[in-house]
Amino acid sequence: MKILTIETTCDETAAAVVTGDLEVLGSVVASQDKLHEAFQGVVPEIAARAHVERILPVIDQALQNSGVALDKLDAIAVANTPGLSGSLLVGVTAAKTLCLAASKPLIAINHLHAHVFACQLATKEPIFPCIGFIVSGGHTHLYRYETPLDGTYLGGTIDDAAGEAFDKVASMLGLPYPGGPHVSKVALDGDPKAFKFPRSFIRQDRLDFSFSGLKTAVRYAIAGPGNADVHVVELSRQQVADLAASFQQAVVDCLVTKSLQAVKQSGLSNLCVGGGVAANRVFRDQLTKACETESVNLHIAPLEYCTDNAVMGAIAVERFKEGLFETLDLDIAPGLIRM
Repeated sequence: MKILTIETTCDETAAAVVTGDLEVLGSVVASQDKLHEAFQGVVPEIAARAHVERILPVIDQALQNSGVALDKLDAIAVANTPGLSGSLLVGVTAAKTLCLAASKPLIAINHLHAHVFACQLATKEPIFPCIGFIVSGGHTHLYRYETPLDGTYLGGTIDDAAGEAFDKVASMLGLPYPGGPHVSKVALDGDPKAFKFPRSFIRQDRLDFSFSGLKTAVRYAIAGPGNADVHVVELSRQQVADLAASFQQAVVDCLVTKSLQAVKQSGLSNLCVGGGVAANRVFRDQLTKACETESVNLHIAPLEYCTDNAVMGAIAVERFKEGLFETLDLDIAPGLIRM
């Protein structure tokens, strides 16, 4: 079995060819970071236009790298939910067009479930049933999975996602976009206890997150209440490092606590974590230690498959096996589907 997978949910244009044994034959990811850098965040219209320009070259290169011709594929899969409307439309339109031209079956992928399935790419051991935790720029959500295709929503952020908070705090600190890697880098020289930032819901049983108040607390720590422009405040290198480290630790404390809380409430023993923030070294290290203490089997997506990519679309293999194909009137579903 050979499947072409396509990913255009946000600002990465990606395609890959995977086999039924989860072997990656070819993978290409075209980043848009430079296009959005000036805006300190993803601009949906710019992202969609960039996808239009890049989608065919990316697919062509993935096929060339794999050595598999279009007519030799067994199916074509595409992420149709959740994501930015314009971005999703580009990928879904490309996939349906290729299916029509090559007479191939179409498979729909849930982007969030694919992030969790990326954990399966790192091990041959079965990881399901599990608690799936997606932590990225647009999502911070917990699911219970009985199978790769059977996810039940447990809880998530009620405002900002963890990755978005990293980007916004990076902007306040005068750090480049995307913010996550840069906050983590400067935090290495900081004191995570220098500032006492809030950790929302951390002492409650609810499996929810909130990072809006944390962002506000960082703003107040920089400029104080009432000062609208934090960028006019001159911070020393040590102040930036301490703010970054304290902010990062507050986020990590929430992520670790709530994910383990979800495992405990579920009675399951496997925790699978994917998404861009899963690449954060402090988060990975502290979650690993906490899971060892609590005897939880932790599976984190490989670093190269944390940020958006098409390889995690290998979850399409599971849908193929179940005969779950789509008609060519498949539509996009931009919003989060709590299932």
